Amino acid sequence: MKGTIRLGTSSWSEKSWVGPFYPKGTKPGDFLTCYAEQFDTVEVDSTYYRAPSPHVVEGWERKLPEGFTLSAKFPRDIVHAGDGPRPDGDKVLVPEHVEATTKQFLSAMTALGPKCGPLVLQFPYFNLGAFPHRDIFLERLDAFLATLPNKFRYGVEIRNKNWIDTTMIDFLRDRSVALVLVDLLYMPHPADLAKKFDLITTDFTYCRLIGNRKAVDAKTKTFDKIVLDQSERLKRWAELLGDLRERVPETYVYSNNHYAGHGPATTRELAALVEG
Repeated sequence: MKGTIRLGTSSWSEKSWVGPFYPKGTKPGDFLTCYAEQFDTVEVDSTYYRAPSPHVVEGWERKLPEGFTLSAKFPRDIVHAGDGPRPDGDKVLVPEHVEATTKQFLSAMTALGPKCGPLVLQFPYFNLGAFPHRDIFLERLDAFLATLPNKFRYGVEIRNKNWIDTTMIDFLRDRSVALVLVDLLYMPHPADLAKKFDLITTDFTYCRLIGNRKAVDAKTKTFDKIVLDQSERLKRWAELLGDLRERVPETYVYSNNHYAGHGPATTRELAALVEG
């Protein structure tokens, strides 16, 4: 078996892509249509900040060709729950606080039909004030996952590096949920994790190239070109993806602008490495 690797970016709405990625003069309302002519998958960042309305999701669906896959993040109210930068451990995944938003989000995403990709629970770093013990988090996550409809596929992103071990991986595997593999400043590169653990927990893998926001912001205020050389990290990704595709039917990979300065260029560079 040799699985499919779908490569795209995190969002499509960056105005500074007009020229280097979108044709000059492209209007924001046409961005998604133009995007889908170049890549076959995208991750929606905006759903993290607010659950979309069915009308919005229906609009996305109409602009996307058959075979395209749109992935999305669960809203912040569910996975973070804090009013400021710190998450509120008393509300994260707690039914009375998240049930309404969860239903709204999942109901809207239904409008995508077969074009709906995995839905991701992107958790922040949890300090001891949020969760004194990981077991408390896992108990709450277990109860939340049990409420989710099986018509969608799910991924979980963990940003506490010490939480990623056989216990966490087995937990997700038992529930057929993907461990999101994330390339983030303070997290170990997934290629290093792969040397210690079997990272496949379901029938797909999900990868996010996030990078170092401060390093990129220090070099540019726009996202129209590469400003940070990530070639060595991308080579490691290409090797890992080559291994993963031998074991799963589909792998989703999304590049953020803050990874190297221009998400589409990162996606194309990685695609060339994978294909080479």
